[in-house]
Amino acid sequence: MAETERRPAYYAAAGGGWRDWWTLLHPPYTAWHLSYVVIGACLAPRVETSRMIVTVVAFFLAVGVAAHAVDELHGRPLRTGISSAALISVTVAALIGAVALGVIGISRVGFVLLPFIVVGPLLVIAYNAELFGGIVHSTAGFAAAWGAFPVLTGYVAQTSDLGLAPVLAAAAAFALSCAQRALSTPARLVRRSTRSVEGSLTLADGTVVALDERTLLAPLEAALRAMSWAMVALAAALAVARLT
Repeated sequence: MAETERRPAYYAAAGGGWRDWWTLLHPPYTAWHLSYVVIGACLAPRVETSRMIVTVVAFFLAVGVAAHAVDELHGRPLRTGISSAALISVTVAALIGAVALGVIGISRVGFVLLPFIVVGPLLVIAYNAELFGGIVHSTAGFAAAWGAFPVLTGYVAQTSDLGLAPVLAAAAAFALSCAQRALSTPARLVRRSTRSVEGSLTLADGTVVALDERTLLAPLEAALRAMSWAMVALAAALAVARLT
């Protein structure tokens, strides 16, 4: 495979300097999961722009920065040159920032927000550090933490309550996140853990199609790209519809 295709993710930049930080943020996936926050907020009867922005920023710090930094500390899957000290510092600072925004939000939303402020950082550490025997580091754990939870938090931050609509949307985000992990897990296996691929497919008409890394990765990553863009576009459409 070409050098760019050997990178640990399709969106990974060439190693070194600021490019390592770009790769660490997992841009398409971070945008995807922040979209769930926006979708949850936009389901509220009345949307307050400031609350939505603060909630998105808090999730960016917790999920986009802290969760991915912890993940990189745990085995260096992205093979960045970022030091462990820098990753730990970023994790602590990002989680403090996210919690601080949540605490500030209590003054406007109420103490109903407190469980979300407590559970969020716990999910970040438990999932990405694979604590408790890795029980949270599963498809269901991923879908609950990065799919359903952002939707529910986005809605509660607007309304101080829950309802049927956000619960249904959270279920949809859970299912989409299950699909995401079903696609990304084999893609990571090929990119990060596979030395070579050998084999072929023999079609009904006798045509032989060679199997290689490119053949295996293409449909998986095309689907992931499309889904990430689709969720961002959907969230943007809802925000435009509700805020204009």
